[in-house]
Amino acid sequence: MPVISTAPELIESEVYIDLQQTLGRQLYVKCEGFNFGGSIKLRAAVSMVAAAGRDGLLKEDSILVESSSGNLGIALSVVAASKGLRFICVTDPRCNEASVQIMRALGTVVTVVDDAHPTGGYLRSRQDYVRALCAEDPRHLWLNQYVNEANWRAHYETTAPEIVKRFPDLDVLFIGVGTGGTIMGCSRYFRDNALPARVVAVDAVGSVTFGLPAAPRFIPGLGAGVRPPLVDRTVIDEVVHVTEVDTIRTCRMLARHGFLLGGSSGTVLSGSLDWLARNDPERRLTSVTLAPDLGDRYVATIYDDPWVLDHFGEQALGPLPEEGNRWC
Repeated sequence: MPVISTAPELIESEVYIDLQQTLGRQLYVKCEGFNFGGSIKLRAAVSMVAAAGRDGLLKEDSILVESSSGNLGIALSVVAASKGLRFICVTDPRCNEASVQIMRALGTVVTVVDDAHPTGGYLRSRQDYVRALCAEDPRHLWLNQYVNEANWRAHYETTAPEIVKRFPDLDVLFIGVGTGGTIMGCSRYFRDNALPARVVAVDAVGSVTFGLPAAPRFIPGLGAGVRPPLVDRTVIDEVVHVTEVDTIRTCRMLARHGFLLGGSSGTVLSGSLDWLARNDPERRLTSVTLAPDLGDRYVATIYDDPWVLDHFGEQALGPLPEEGNRWC
């Protein structure tokens, strides 16, 4: 086990769940929640703050500011606290209360934007609020995960090489898409190194990233109300869309086996299983799913029966149609 001096140093993940016993598939889930940020977003947070320092943007009186639905906000809170920096996270009502409490415990100022933009949703409202902050006080430094190249470079330099080292003969890699940083970094690494594995993007139904119409979404993390500028569709092999009902069912199915994963992880795994059911009926492919987060921050939402019933009805509490049948 590593010995660390600062919280952001615990960033690499060599933990994989082998789902062969659970689901009868050669599918490995790379768990990215075992760090002090609680998600894969710690990689981007460390990379973006380091880049801001190298570029001379980070001053002694700088106040970091970022728009986040939760995971990056916590990750930046960890990095900011470790460096003695001030940080303002602008979020919206979909952010889990547990995430808000964690950020505040780490010293972050959390601002919740209540009004959704008529076309860009909460994401556009959060971004507009951040722009206003930066305009009124030049000390505010917006790292802007949505366009920051250090976001995808973090995964080009760390995440993708880790996967290839562990699975040199990988056939398929499944990655959820929020800002697009993770999938762009991994896709470009695979392309630049002429690796044959297919990279499949998993997005939420209701997200506009890949051309579907916008629709209300209640689970923070994956998806976007505004197309992410970082996403380059030409380096992605395929796209799978997942409903939030299937996200909830998948999370709860895994919990019955002792694996409490987060909403983003449940979405990616649901999309992975759907793609494999259609494209690998003989169960020959070696696949990896990138699970961004763990489930402790979702116990009051995805894993809470009253919340699920209120937002999705009884259908979301039932077993997956494929469970015990197509997948297992």
